[in-house]
Amino acid sequence: MKLTKRSDNVSKDENQLGITRRSFIRNTSLAAAGGVAGASLFAPGMMKKAHAASQDVYDAPKEVKRTICSHCSVGCGIYAEVQDGVWTHQEPAFDHPFNAGGHCAKGAALREHGHGERRVKYPMKLVNGKWKKLSWDQALTEVSQQVLKIREESGPDSVYFLGSAKHNNEQAYLFRKMVSLWGTNNVDHQARICHSTTVAGVANTWGYGAMTNSLNDMHNCKSILFIGSNPAEAHPVAMQHILIAKERNNCKIVVVDPRRTRTAAKSDHYVSLRPGSDVAFIWGVLYHIFQNGWEDKEFIRQRVWGMDDVRAEVAKWNPAEVERVTGVKEADVYQTAKMLSENRPGCVVWCMGGTQHTTGNNNTRAYCILELALGNMGKSGGGANIFRGHDNVQGATDFGVLSDNLPGYYGLSEGAWKHWSKVWDVDYEWLQGRFDQNEYHGKKPMYNAGIPVSRWIDGVLENKANIEQNDNIRAMFYWGHAVNSQTRGPEMRKAMGKLDMMVIVDPYPGVAAVMNGRTDNVYLLPATTQFETTGSVTATNRSIQWRDQVIEPLFESKPDHEIMYLLSQKLGISDQLFKHIKIENNRPVIEDITREYNKGMWTIGYTGQSPERLKAHQKNWHTFDNTSLEAVGGPANGETYGLPWPCWGTPEMKHPGTHILYDTSKTVAQGGGNFRARFGVERNGESLLADDSYSLGCELEDGYPEFTDKMLKQLGWWDELTAEEKVAAEGKNWKTDLSGGIQRVAIKHGCIPFGNAKARTVVWTFPDAVPLHREPLYTPRRDLLPEYQTWNDSEAMFRLPTLYKSIQDKDMSGEYPIILTSGRLVEYEGGGDETRSNPWLAELQQEMFVEINLKDANDLGIRDGDMVWVEGAEKGRIKVKAMVTPRVQVGLAFIPFHFGGYFEGENLRDRYPEGCAPFVSGEAANTATTYGYDPVTQMQETKVTLCKITKA
Repeated sequence: MKLTKRSDNVSKDENQLGITRRSFIRNTSLAAAGGVAGASLFAPGMMKKAHAASQDVYDAPKEVKRTICSHCSVGCGIYAEVQDGVWTHQEPAFDHPFNAGGHCAKGAALREHGHGERRVKYPMKLVNGKWKKLSWDQALTEVSQQVLKIREESGPDSVYFLGSAKHNNEQAYLFRKMVSLWGTNNVDHQARICHSTTVAGVANTWGYGAMTNSLNDMHNCKSILFIGSNPAEAHPVAMQHILIAKERNNCKIVVVDPRRTRTAAKSDHYVSLRPGSDVAFIWGVLYHIFQNGWEDKEFIRQRVWGMDDVRAEVAKWNPAEVERVTGVKEADVYQTAKMLSENRPGCVVWCMGGTQHTTGNNNTRAYCILELALGNMGKSGGGANIFRGHDNVQGATDFGVLSDNLPGYYGLSEGAWKHWSKVWDVDYEWLQGRFDQNEYHGKKPMYNAGIPVSRWIDGVLENKANIEQNDNIRAMFYWGHAVNSQTRGPEMRKAMGKLDMMVIVDPYPGVAAVMNGRTDNVYLLPATTQFETTGSVTATNRSIQWRDQVIEPLFESKPDHEIMYLLSQKLGISDQLFKHIKIENNRPVIEDITREYNKGMWTIGYTGQSPERLKAHQKNWHTFDNTSLEAVGGPANGETYGLPWPCWGTPEMKHPGTHILYDTSKTVAQGGGNFRARFGVERNGESLLADDSYSLGCELEDGYPEFTDKMLKQLGWWDELTAEEKVAAEGKNWKTDLSGGIQRVAIKHGCIPFGNAKARTVVWTFPDAVPLHREPLYTPRRDLLPEYQTWNDSEAMFRLPTLYKSIQDKDMSGEYPIILTSGRLVEYEGGGDETRSNPWLAELQQEMFVEINLKDANDLGIRDGDMVWVEGAEKGRIKVKAMVTPRVQVGLAFIPFHFGGYFEGENLRDRYPEGCAPFVSGEAANTATTYGYDPVTQMQETKVTLCKITKA
C-alpha cells in the first residue's frame, strides 16, 4: 500500500511553499518531536518568522485570517494567508496562548484540508452500484420525501440523526434543535464513544463533567499522572505545556499504560498494567496513601462526602491482591503513591484508555477520588485534566448533541423541554405533538433517552419488540461521523444493508460510503470544512474561540448550517427552527445562533460569551498570559482567554470566565467557585453541603443549596432584582431564569448560583455506588471470576437490551489468547478519512499494522513486516502488517483505529466516488473489536478484548 504521488500535486505545493515536500515533512517532524516544546521557553522578541530563500511566484495581495486547528481539542491558533481567494500559506500563531507557535504534523498540514482534492465535490446518490451526480435540490427533495414517508409509517424515532464533533458550536446547537423539532432523541455524536463515561463520572462527583483546569495551568503542576493517555501522539502540542512543567517545577511525570508509549519515554515513573484493571490499580495507590496518612484530611472533612465508604473498599486492595489483578508489583504501586503525595499540587490526565471500557464510569470516578484524597482539586496545578480528542467534541457535548441531553445538559424532563421551548419561542404542546405519543415500559420517547451512537447497529437489527420505540431505525444521517471509530464492524455492515436509506453529510465520503455492501439509496452531500465558514469552537479547557472564514466553499459544498436550513424547509420545520435567526442567502446568521444559545445555557454558563466578546479575544491573542490565560491590558483586560465556561450571567455582567473550576481562592465574580450542590442537601441523614469552605468573599460562610426564587426571598435579596427580573424569576431557579437576575444577585453577594456542596465519592444512582473492579467481558483471566464478574444482563438501557454476564460466561480465552487494545497515531485523527486524504500526512504513515511482542511473534512464527490476520473473539478479522516491538508486553497486541477502505481482506477503494478515495487505505481496527458497553452511558469497550493472530 505505497502512496503514489501525482506530479502536478507536488509541483503545486513546492511552488507555493518554496520548499520541497520532503523538507517540509522533515522540519515539521522535528518540531513535533522537540522544537515545539522549546519554542515557548524563548522570549517573543527572540522568535521570528522563517522565510524560504526563494521568492513566491505568485505576488497577489495577502489577506491574513485567524482560525483554529480542526483536529484535536488543544485549540491551536493559525494564521492563514489567502491570495485571490486561495489559501496559499499558513503559520502557527506564535502569539496564541495555547500553542505559542507550536504545531504537530496534522496542524502543519492543515492548509491541505481546505483545498483537499479528495473531497466530495457535489451531491451524489448510489444507483445500481454507481455514484450518480444530483443537484442539491434534487438530493434534498429525495431525502426529505423518504424520511417523511418513514415518519408516517414508523414514527419519528425510525430516523436517526448522527451529529458531529466537527461542527462548530452554532452548528451543533442548531443540529440538536432541528432534531428536537423533528421529534426524536435518536441523536448522538462522537463524545458517546470517547468521553461519555468521563462526563457521567466527573459530573456525578463534583458537578460538571469537564476538564477542571487547563493545559496552560499544567505549568504549575508538581506531578502529573497520565493513565490511559498518550499526549505525545494524541495531543502533541499539549506536550509543550507538560515539558514546561518539567523544566520549571521538576514536575514528576507518572505514566500508567499497558503499552510503553512516546509519553512514557518522558516519564519519571512508568507503570505497565493489565488492560481493564484501572480501578484495582487506583485503589492500590490509595491503599498506600491511606496506610501512610498522606491524604489531605482537612480537605476531605470540608469538601468530600463518602470517603469512608471508599476506605472500606480500598482496604480490600492490599499489595498482593493488586499485583494479582493488575500485574503491577507493590514497589511500582508504592512509588506512584509516594511520588504523587510528595509532589503536590498534581493533576491527573486521562483519555480513551480510561474511558472506553464497560467499567468506564468506575474508572473515571476512581481517578477523581484519587485527586480528592490528595486535596488537588480547585487549585492551580491540580485538577482533572481530561484531554478531548476532536476540535469541538467538548462544544458539541455542551450543546446537547446527545441522546440523553438537551443543550447545556438540561436532561429530558418536562421542565427541561419547557425551558428550551421558551428559549426557542415554540409552543410546548406543539413540540410535544412532534414526538411519538406511545409509552414503552411506562416512558414516552420525548422524556426517554434515545439510542446512543454506540448502539445504532442494534437499533436496526434488534427485534423491534425489544426496543422502547415504535419501530426499528430505518434511515441514518451520518453528519460528520466516521463509522470505523465504532466497534462490531461486521454487524455494522449488516445493519447498513438493512436500512432503507443512508445519508452521509461530510467533506469526505468516509468509510460509511464504501463498507455498507449496498448498491443503492446512499446519498453523499458535500459539507464544507470549518475553514469555509465562521463560528465558535470550544477547546478542551472550556475556552471558546472564534474562527474567521478563511476561504469560500469549494466545489458545490455547503456549510452545515446552510444544509440544515435547506433540509428543514423540505421537512416543514424551518419557520419554527429559525424563528429568531436571520437567513442571508440561504445561510443562517451565525451570530444570531450564538445569541440564541446565550439566552438558554444558564446551567454551565454559556450565557456571557457574546459574539463581540469572543471576537475581541480572537483579535487580541497576544494580550493573554501564557500560563494564567489572563489578559494583561488591552480590550479584554483581566478576562480569561476564551471566556471558559461557566461565564456567568449576561454579557453585560462582564464575567471573566472560569479558568479553574471549584477554586475557592477567588471570588465568584473573578472566576472562583466551589463544588456544585447537584445531588440534594442531605443523604441518609448526613449533610451533603460543604463544611467551613466557601469562595472568597462569599457572604454565606458555609455550604448552601442551589439558588431559587424562594432562596432569594428567604435571604432578603429578592428586592435587589429589577421589576422585569422579578417577573422572569418568579417560580424559577438559577438555571431556568431567563433574565439572569437570580445569577446576578447571587454573585453580587459572593455566592455561586449552583450552591456550595461537597464532592461525593459515592454515587448511589449508579450500578456500583463505590467504583468496583470488574473484569472485561472478554477477559483472559478466568481465575478472577466470579469474584470480579461483570453485571447481569439488562432488559432496557437506552431503549435496548444490553448483555453482560451472558457474554462473560463464555470462555473465549483458549481460542483467543491475546489481549487486543487500540489507540491513536500522531499522523492521523479520528476515523482518518480526512487525514489519510492529505498528501502531506499520507506520506508519513502508509500502512495499517498491529504491534506484537517479540516473544508472541516468535511463538507464532511471525517476522516483522509479515502480513497477518488479527481475528477478534466475535470472528471479525483484519489483514494487517506485523510490527514486532517491545512497546507491548507479552500477550498484548495494539492496533491504531484511523484506517478504513479494506474490509476483512477485501479492497473497497473502487467503491469510492471517482477521485475521492483517500491516499492511504487499510483495515478498520473495529472490524475485529467486540461487544461491550458501560451501563451508565453505553460507552463501547475498545481498549480490552481478545484476539488471535496468524500469519496470512
